[in-house]
Amino acid sequence: MPKFRTMQTGTPNVATYLLSDPQTHLTPIGSFLRQTSLDELPQLWSIIKGDMSFVGPRPVLSNEQNLINLRNEKKIYRLMPGLTGWAQINGRDELTDTEKAALDFEYMQRQSFWFDIRILWITLVKVLRGDGISH
Repeated sequence: MPKFRTMQTGTPNVATYLLSDPQTHLTPIGSFLRQTSLDELPQLWSIIKGDMSFVGPRPVLSNEQNLINLRNEKKIYRLMPGLTGWAQINGRDELTDTEKAALDFEYMQRQSFWFDIRILWITLVKVLRGDGISH
C-alpha cells in the first residue's frame, strides 16, 4: 500500500499505536500529512491499477497478526482492501483489533453502492474535521 512517508527512516515497523511516543518518529511534515490524510494520496494509484477500492477493509502491516487472524476467521480477505472503510469512520485509531474485525465483517454483510457512498461521505467529513486521528 503506497503512502507518503510520515515516519523517519529507522522507525520500528509496527502499527503506530504500538510506538511508545509516535510524535518523536514523525518526519518534519509527517504530522501535517497524517492530520490531513494526505499521506494516503498515493493509494489512488492502487485504486486506478485495480489493487484497491475506495471502500473496503484497510490493509494492515504483515506483523499485525492478531487483526489478520480475526479477519481470516470471518473471511474478510474476500474483500478488496480500501482507501477508507466502515471501521475507519467508526473509530479509526481508537478501535481494538476485535472491534475492527467486527466492523469489517459488518461491512462485508452490508456492502452496497449506497453504503459505500455513505462511507465515502462520512470519511470526507471526518477528514475535514480531523476526527479520529490520534497521531
